[in-house]
Amino acid sequence: MTPEDPPRYRVHPSPIGDILIVTTDDGIVTLHPFEGPLHAEIERVALQLRALPVPDDDTDAAAPGAAAAFESAVTQLDEYFDGDREEFDLPLDWRLVRGFTRAALEAVCDIPYGETASYGEVAIAAGIPRAARAVGTACATTPFSVVVPVHRVVRADGSLGEYGGRPEVKRFLVDLEQGPSIPAAPTAAGAAETPAPH
Repeated sequence: MTPEDPPRYRVHPSPIGDILIVTTDDGIVTLHPFEGPLHAEIERVALQLRALPVPDDDTDAAAPGAAAAFESAVTQLDEYFDGDREEFDLPLDWRLVRGFTRAALEAVCDIPYGETASYGEVAIAAGIPRAARAVGTACATTPFSVVVPVHRVVRADGSLGEYGGRPEVKRFLVDLEQGPSIPAAPTAAGAAETPAPH
């Protein structure tokens, strides 16, 4: 990435909320749902990258690789949420992930669709059996939500745990993968829900 080729971003709507996708010349550097103002999320990513992402103009011939990465990401996300895709095949730029965090996230990628693994099991798969808490940190700080399926990592007792403070999103993703039909989109915590008819 050079000053002439800044990172680019798009926001894609999904059943779990807007998803920010940021690309560099090396692939997708972050892809995650976000809440709150877009500018705050862009500033956070800019601090991590030490470069300000610019909005992607899909007609920009100067960035054909970025356009292809965005199109692949959008298509694969839509297929996943429609229940038509079980794994992602996207170019990921791992520059924001180092050391054991990367090993843990790569181990998470090996958890099959529709299944879960405990933090301890992922730690073993990543090569450091006593690092369950570090796996939790890796999952909590991943720049790649959904496409690196950290939602498949659960507590030792089988309970889901958190998902960036949004356990309802984690429940939705697990249900999407384990259920025979597509679940209803998650509601914000504290939002009133319509009772089911009896």
